[in-house]
Amino acid sequence: MDVRKFSIPEIIFGRGGLRYAGLCARRLGAEKVFLVSDPGVEKAGWVERLMSVLAGEKLNWVYFCNVVSNPRDYQVEAGADLYKLQGADVVIALGGGSPMDAAKGIALLASNGGLITDYEGANRIHRPLPPMLFIPTTAGSGSDVSQFCIITDMKRRVKMSIISRTLVPNISIIDPLILETKTENLIIASAVDALCHAIESYISKIASPFTESQSLKAIDLIVKNLKPAVENRSLENLEQLSIASTAAGMAFSNASLGMAHALAHSLGGIFDTLHGMVHPVLLPSVMRYNYRSCPEKTAVIGRILLGGRRRSEKSTAMAGIVRLEEFLHSFNVSVRLRDIVQNREMLPVLSRIAENDVCLLTNPRPVTWEDFLNVCREAW
Repeated sequence: MDVRKFSIPEIIFGRGGLRYAGLCARRLGAEKVFLVSDPGVEKAGWVERLMSVLAGEKLNWVYFCNVVSNPRDYQVEAGADLYKLQGADVVIALGGGSPMDAAKGIALLASNGGLITDYEGANRIHRPLPPMLFIPTTAGSGSDVSQFCIITDMKRRVKMSIISRTLVPNISIIDPLILETKTENLIIASAVDALCHAIESYISKIASPFTESQSLKAIDLIVKNLKPAVENRSLENLEQLSIASTAAGMAFSNASLGMAHALAHSLGGIFDTLHGMVHPVLLPSVMRYNYRSCPEKTAVIGRILLGGRRRSEKSTAMAGIVRLEEFLHSFNVSVRLRDIVQNREMLPVLSRIAENDVCLLTNPRPVTWEDFLNVCREAW
């Protein structure tokens, strides 16, 4: 095996873990925290809860909540300006993928300067970022443990992938109690996003034994726990989804992603779609496309989905994809691309944008824009 790296933050996991945020910020050298969240998390009461924790440590803070789903380039730039104006130090993000990605972008520009578009792609960050402490409020994005930052370039209507070891937060505090206030749709969207992270990282061209074990664990936990988590709001099941999200985040951060995320980024940039709700539409078709280049691994995924193997490797893999479709259909979410893209004439545009996404570098099978178009037509 080639030399590989495996980068993760310090992780504090457990019910009530939020109470350690102030102590952790102090340990990172905080005096004036730059706190990033969004109005939804604020409405649920978690921002106020965190502020009381920070006050208990006699920390000052600047609060920034101008963040929407699929955070915009101009929001990140405004946040970086505020960070510098206020003389903040440690960046704390409280939220799902959007506030966490925005916080990474803010920390990046505050320390490296320029525009966020300057850093699109991999390994373009040259200066260290301020210390970062992230507290996820969903079980899905994995941004709290990953090297990825996804920001929308509004001029091009493209979701940019920015990838660098320096984007891995110093500390991630994962408190499953926070999931109890999430809506059913958000629990589903987050978990399906984590499931796609796990599957794509497992079949990635740069997967390693360190990432593969995390990917498979995440798939197993999501398949077993998502339905009872939605139906019963059981804290035990929600906690297992948090573990799955963390495992999938560690996997894709180090093995990267593939075709499904490339197309999801294209859809998000043009139609501003909720990221997690794109994967029920795309993932089965993408898995069928990639099967030729990773039959053994697709069969391994199939065995987890089916709870056993079929007569042959191919039948196990194909039956597993069918079972995945049944699993996704059971949550009453959109499973056809026409529910997201009303105009079929947009499919070639989406496909050409997706062809340039950095996630394609690790997809197991080469992909052209025509291949994307065929997958879109199958998913239509």
